[in-house]
Amino acid sequence: MTTTVQRVVHATTLIDFGGARILTDPWFSEKPGYYHGEASAYATMADLPPLAGIVISHGHYDHCDLRAMAGYPDKTVPVAVNRGMGARVRATGFTDVTELDPWETTMLGPVRVTAAPASHGVPEVTYVLQGEDTSVFFGADTQRIAALDEVARRFAELDLALLPINGLSVRPMFNKQLVMDAAEAADLTSALRPRLAVPIHYAYTAGPVRDRLLLKLDRNRPHVYADAAADLAPDTAVHVLKPGDPLTVD
Repeated sequence: MTTTVQRVVHATTLIDFGGARILTDPWFSEKPGYYHGEASAYATMADLPPLAGIVISHGHYDHCDLRAMAGYPDKTVPVAVNRGMGARVRATGFTDVTELDPWETTMLGPVRVTAAPASHGVPEVTYVLQGEDTSVFFGADTQRIAALDEVARRFAELDLALLPINGLSVRPMFNKQLVMDAAEAADLTSALRPRLAVPIHYAYTAGPVRDRLLLKLDRNRPHVYADAAADLAPDTAVHVLKPGDPLTVD
């Protein structure tokens, strides 16, 4: 069975486990303060190929675009969400929604989905997705926390890691980092030991004024992660993907 991954935009990816396609953290629309910063591989969810399931890490708009989800025609597609998000997703019309805490599992078609820890200032999970012979870690936009080392202990042979890298901080009131940066993502790569890794979550912009005054983030520099990972995790092959470009995992 061949597994491929496409980076759609931001943390939205399409992972195809031999025909069973899983969409991660859907974000398709834009609004003031939330811009993709690059062209999305798909304009709307209705443009996607048929899905076997959707995973959502947390409720922030740029990871759970409910307006876009409402436009997806097949509301019977199963959805895995973090604990507490179920009612919001069901309100868009989806009928098969499972809430997960870390280390709980569910099946999205033939794909086994296990929630894992995360830290982002709001309730969030990351995920390990397992097809017939391929395993993928999806890092959403978590910080680099020690609890993620447990992923490596429970899943010793990861094939692919999708890791956020923009190091987003909110300022001036909080000045608190909410997302791992490139160096921290490289450190996590070293801990997880995946065969392949793809950086995500780095093109987003709030606009030139908001970026300068309200946020601190590292935009559009995936090569910084690739260089850091080459030093800390030399056995992992890093691939920087343009939106829509497929990567064969196995």
